[in-house]
Amino acid sequence: MQTPSSISRPARAGFVQVAACLGFVVVSIDVSVVNVALDALRGAFHADITGLQWVVNAYALVFASALLLAGALGDRFGAKRVFVAGYALFTCASVGCGLAPSLAGLIGWRIAQGVGAALLVPNSLSVLREAFHEAGARSRAVGWWAAGGGIALAAGPVIGGLLIAALGWRSIFLINVPVGAIGLWMTMRHAPPSPGHAGRSLDPLGQVSGALTLAALAFALTEASSLSWQSPLIWGALSLSVASGAVFVWLQARNPAAMLPLALFANRTVSGTTFIGLIANLVFYGIVFTFSLLFQTVWHFTPERTGLAFLPMMAVLVVMNIAAGRLVNRVGARTLTMVGLAIAIAGYLSMLPALATHTYGWLIVPMLLAGGGIALAVPTLTNALLAAVKREQSGIASGLLNAARQVGGVMGVALFGFFVRHTQTALFMHGMVQALVVSATLLAVASGVAWRTLETRARQPAAHHCIDRRLTP
Repeated sequence: MQTPSSISRPARAGFVQVAACLGFVVVSIDVSVVNVALDALRGAFHADITGLQWVVNAYALVFASALLLAGALGDRFGAKRVFVAGYALFTCASVGCGLAPSLAGLIGWRIAQGVGAALLVPNSLSVLREAFHEAGARSRAVGWWAAGGGIALAAGPVIGGLLIAALGWRSIFLINVPVGAIGLWMTMRHAPPSPGHAGRSLDPLGQVSGALTLAALAFALTEASSLSWQSPLIWGALSLSVASGAVFVWLQARNPAAMLPLALFANRTVSGTTFIGLIANLVFYGIVFTFSLLFQTVWHFTPERTGLAFLPMMAVLVVMNIAAGRLVNRVGARTLTMVGLAIAIAGYLSMLPALATHTYGWLIVPMLLAGGGIALAVPTLTNALLAAVKREQSGIASGLLNAARQVGGVMGVALFGFFVRHTQTALFMHGMVQALVVSATLLAVASGVAWRTLETRARQPAAHHCIDRRLTP
């Protein structure tokens, strides 16, 4: 029997790569897979639109809120320890989701999944960095890691639809358990130890105030679907979000070891890419949520047909991500981002006449355009961001961008869920039109921001030798 010490270094690194990729895969799948289960969850728990929004948003909100903390924990206690903890928590939470007896229980376990996902993703890259010391091998490993996440995001609705049809909605969570167990074993057995840094500040007050800001905002946007915007509870949540946000800014400005140095925002490229990233995810995940409801509750698609219906919009993500990497240094960040946003605008606007036909076939090209345009812009934003900051700031800057993208996804599901809150078909379709018009408008604003803030030609990234610790899907 082989012992860990008898296994060659390349073989052990290969096991670590598989473990890191599997962690990113399960996290990415759970971003998209739940959308095809919305109708099944509505029937199982007699859930309303607000409850369904929370099933999606509880995971994404906690994921976004805990990203920067997860990176700091990895720095403080060692990436391997935190990565293992994330794997264990995500796997156990998946069991809880799969066995949840109520909607409230499912949402609670989705929150735990979000914490596990946040611990997994940034530290998976740190574990890869420890396993691959040669720059070329490390770059290839990270490339496979990113490709695995993109494929998982695209395959999530299809896999989910097939699982729900064959085994029921609980299977989309329980399938994570064997995957998580394999990844956890590989990591514990083969990943090299990661040193911690006791001096790394966790900025607990900043973490709490920042998370409270996001949670209160998400609560207000989500619950407005059932309580209305006139509700004192909604206004109270919005006020709490503003107040805690002000406290967060004040704390970060006074703390020399702040988790988010406010001086970053003086860089117009950082500010611009953060805003555009938020808008890109807002419209993308908001539309995915509303189309999930359209396919299942209005057009009465089966779960597997719903998953296949999303295949054009999701599969194009992988293709356009690769294209963006090849084109950005040739045409520049500003041009490529604006082209991507223009393609997405064309896709969202062309969905309006396609919906009027009540025929799925007419939606295929608009979905390709919408997904492809966003996928062309987002990697370009990351490249522009890393080119605009100092090497030692690359981790926190990219963490900021990806946290903003996750927050945008939460806001999109909450806001667009409000548009389609009605069960009557005519009112639902009117809400779909509103969502598409708002999407195109926001993307146009984002295009204007790209024009003002991004470089005409891409510069050589200042952190091109650095493996980013906080990249997320």
